[in-house]
Amino acid sequence: MKLNFSEEVSGALHFDRPVVALESTVIAHGLPYPQNIETAYKLERIVRDNGATPATIGIFDGEISVGLSDDQIEQLATAEDVKKISRRDLPIAAARNYLGATTVASTSFIAHSAGIKVFATGGIGGVHRGDLPDISADLPELAHTPILVVCSGAKIVLDLPATREWLETHGIPVLGWHCSAMPAFYSRSSGLDVDQRVDSAREVAAIVKARDEQGMKNAILLTVPVPDQAEMPLDKVDTMVSDAIKKAEKEGIRGKDITPFLLSQMSEMSEGKTLAANIALLENNARIAAEVSLRIER
Repeated sequence: MKLNFSEEVSGALHFDRPVVALESTVIAHGLPYPQNIETAYKLERIVRDNGATPATIGIFDGEISVGLSDDQIEQLATAEDVKKISRRDLPIAAARNYLGATTVASTSFIAHSAGIKVFATGGIGGVHRGDLPDISADLPELAHTPILVVCSGAKIVLDLPATREWLETHGIPVLGWHCSAMPAFYSRSSGLDVDQRVDSAREVAAIVKARDEQGMKNAILLTVPVPDQAEMPLDKVDTMVSDAIKKAEKEGIRGKDITPFLLSQMSEMSEGKTLAANIALLENNARIAAEVSLRIER
């Protein structure tokens, strides 16, 4: 797989300096303009300010870029034809010369292929609500890609208990950053237990090292609660999710379009509070990912 590295990322990897991967779906599909481009720049700045090199990943004319220029970030934030690229879509994107934004699944795959050990995002995909067994491609990717993913749990529009059970069944350890329950994206606790509470970057690095020494190929999730000041009550969020799902069903929205639609609807219902929480947790996760990356052996 051919990867185009920015000079900054190439130098960091060559000299074994810590690097933090960042996805680009949040830029193209997760946040509205101009918050998307502002947040993209802010996340990279936070990673740098905390001693690591940011590697935002995207696809341009079918080619994978690891580490983006300002012009590339602006293109993802403003273009109307940006494809949402999961792992299964990578060969199609290459053959069709797509402009694409990478999901958790494809970012994890590409970052690991590039030799990057830490990836910061907002929330992972998971098991969708409803009767059909609709499971995000993020989950099987995490089951066989040895990377550390720093997130705030799974996106709240998903079935969190079913997602937590899937992670357990498929051997993906869930760590809680200064917490004993898995966060619920906009809310600090889902009430679902983590596998191990961790209170320092050194503890996280030791667990990552042990996984690698044992030859295990699964990801590790480091779940981080949204900052206190941005948290939203879980019961209020659940009500908004239910209302947004009803609207999606009425409008016939499904598949990979459903999550961005639901998050957008919830932002409107909350008068921007969910959007503010989303940005706050993204920034916090980027900071913690950078801190942890400094402790992980290259």
